[in-house]
This record gives sequence, structure tokens and C-alpha cells, in this order.
Amino acid sequence: MPVGTTAKIIVPTKVKYCLYARKSSESEERQVLSIDSQIKEMLQLAERENLEIVCMKRESHSAKETGQRPVFNEIIDEIKLGKFNGILTWAPDRISRNAGDLGRIVDLMDSGALVDIRTFGQRFGNNPNEKFLLMILGSQAKLENDNRGVNVKRGLRTRAEMGLWAGVAPLGYLNQNRMDKKCQVIIDPLRAPVIKKMFEKVAYEHYSGRKIYNWLRHELNFYTRGNKPLTQSGIFRILDNPFYYGVFERPKASGNWYTGKHEPIINQELFEKAKAQLKRDNIVRENREFAFTKLFTCGYCGSGISAEEKWKQLKDGTHSKYIYYSCSRARDRNCKNKYIREEELITELLKILDKVNINELGMRQKLEDEIARFNIFQRSVLGSTDKVKNRDDMDIRNYAKYILKEGSVSEKRELLGNLRSRIIYKDKTLTLLDEKIN
Repeated sequence: MPVGTTAKIIVPTKVKYCLYARKSSESEERQVLSIDSQIKEMLQLAERENLEIVCMKRESHSAKETGQRPVFNEIIDEIKLGKFNGILTWAPDRISRNAGDLGRIVDLMDSGALVDIRTFGQRFGNNPNEKFLLMILGSQAKLENDNRGVNVKRGLRTRAEMGLWAGVAPLGYLNQNRMDKKCQVIIDPLRAPVIKKMFEKVAYEHYSGRKIYNWLRHELNFYTRGNKPLTQSGIFRILDNPFYYGVFERPKASGNWYTGKHEPIINQELFEKAKAQLKRDNIVRENREFAFTKLFTCGYCGSGISAEEKWKQLKDGTHSKYIYYSCSRARDRNCKNKYIREEELITELLKILDKVNINELGMRQKLEDEIARFNIFQRSVLGSTDKVKNRDDMDIRNYAKYILKEGSVSEKRELLGNLRSRIIYKDKTLTLLDEKIN
């Protein structure tokens, strides 16, 4: 060493480790290596080699997707903050099984923030060879994942071609427990007859989804395999599922249809009739505008009020139309509020107009202008000398009643929408929340 020079002493960086244990997705390893057993092995390794562990983290999320593991993301952030600079884990694939997370680990090693990774049988330091080996092992884990996904899809496709259903059996069927009959489903003797009856009631009795729900819930007390009531969305999924007449699509929306080995609950004709009826109901529901929906509040549960159109065949062969209003049951599916026909509802609204202060009508000026126009029409066109009352004492209330009885849907909605008090509907009776009597 030349005279006058000072030797540079390199002090090894003290490594502080985070013990990271993640549950494997592989069934074989899952039986042998639980998270607790990984931690036990890693703690023994740390004791043997005198490693300093400053934190311990557990995770059960899959490592297949980049950035989807909250605990792993937390480890990355804490390494950047300098809380520790080493990772102790069971195997390299516990850290990452995707290229994105693996790249984040290598970047931390390149920057010097992460200096050491220890596994049960290997060590990866911040040098080219060991980082290269880490990337190879991480890539191998990703390859295994990808191949496993391909194999699973091939297996599902093969089963579908054999007419077998891979997955939980739809309601009305039961999965076979025998290994020699894997992916075969059998009729559920308790629920299959009800499923068939659902299709028949929609196809032949024109039941709506809501009526089916009430029938299942209140008349049959019907429950799913999970001992829960069947929801209305679940009802529509059943009525839209061709599995019940013997065919299914795999995967969903792929256009690949297969004939199943299972016994159909219904025939295709019944399925198509029920589907056509549901489509008709949806068209009516989308195009039909009712005069008094969304204007009142249910007095029992606070939901809105919805409407339903019904047709009844008369003895002479003609049909009569009826419109019924009731609670939408958005807040309480079991709300007991009663149905009311539109004619009866209008009668209740007329009573409301008798009670309300006429100044409560936010459109009073518009009603006055309409009556004034009618006066002009009588004098100039009809030549009538009769006049409606002067503006000062004109009968705004009776004109508002006329709109409720004879006006268009938009006029009725505008009139009630301009009331400054909420209207509550309960058991065929309407009341104002804050009544202001004239």
C-alpha cells in the first residue's frame, strides 16, 4: 500500500428480515405446508443462522396476478422506507408467480434497498448470478401456473363434450358425490318439481318475476340448498337457464353449446314459452309510463310506489285493463302494504286536493294561465258570453281535480310533482306528511 493512502474498509450491510408466509394454491402442498408450518420452519432457520427478524407477515391471496396482494404490496412499501432490507420465505414462488411482482423485487435489489432473500434451501443476494437464478425460478413458477390453467380449461372442455357439468349443480339438481360419477348431476326430488312449476306459471299463467317470488316465499315457503329464500334475481337466472331442458354453454358467452347427460326438468317448448312471456313483460315494463309512480312513499317501509298493468278477459270475449299500485318493496321485500287500483288512487288524490292549501301548488300560476286561455277560447271561437270566474276567485282546485281525472300522464305527474308536501301511501289511503289545510 503506497505511503499516505488510507485503506477503504467495507462494512457489511446489516440485514433485517421480514418473514413472509403465503398459503400455496397447490392442493398437494396445501396439505403439507400450512402457513403455520412455514413460519415454524423459517423461525428455526433464523435461529440456526442468527438472522434478525423484525416483522412477520401472513397472506393467503393468490400470487398469479400482479399487484393484487395487499400484504406483499405492504412489504414492497416498507422496504422502500428502509424498515427492513431482507425477505425470509419458504420458497421463491411464495414471493411471486407473475412477471410484474418479480420485476418489482429485482428492481429493489438493483437499487440496493433489498440486499438478501432467504428461502429454506437457497439464498439470493444482490449480484447478477443470484438475481438471474431468482428470475428463472420465478419464471418457472409462472410457467407452471400458465400450464395449469391450460390443463384445467382442457379438462373442462373435455367434460363438457362428454355432457358433464363441472361445477356446483344449478338449483333443482344435486352433485354426485361418487368419484366414479364425478361431474354428473342428478334431479333434486325436493326442489325440481318447484322449478318446473315456476316455468309453467310464467308460460301459461303469465306470472311475473315478482309474483313468482311471492308465491315461492309466502305460499310454498321455498328455500335453496343453502337454506335461504330464492331472490328475485335468482328466479330470473333460473328462467333464463337452458340447462333445465338439457343443454348448456361452456364457457359463458362463448357460443359453444353442449348436450348434457343430466335428466331435463322441462322441455324446450316450455322454456321458450316462458322466455317469450318474460320478454313481453320487459317490453311492457320498459315502454309503459304510469301516471303516479315514484310520487308517493310507502307508509310501512319507506320504499317508492310502483305500478303493474293487468288484463282481464270478460264474458263477451273482450279484455279490460286494470292498473294497480303498491309498494315497490325496495327496502323491505316482505312489506305488507296493500295494492290499490288506479281509480281508487285518484279518488284518494281528490281528497288530498280538498285538504291541501291551494298555495301549496307550485304550478298555481300555470293553472291560472290555462283557465284564462279557456276564457279567451270561449269568447273568440265559440262566441260564448259565459265566463269562468275572474282570476281573483277562480276555482283552481276544481281545475286541478279535472287534470287528475282527465289529464294526460305528463299533466298528472307535473301537478303532483309540484305539491310541496310528501304523500304517504298506506293500506289504500293517502296522507300528506305535513298537511297544510286551507
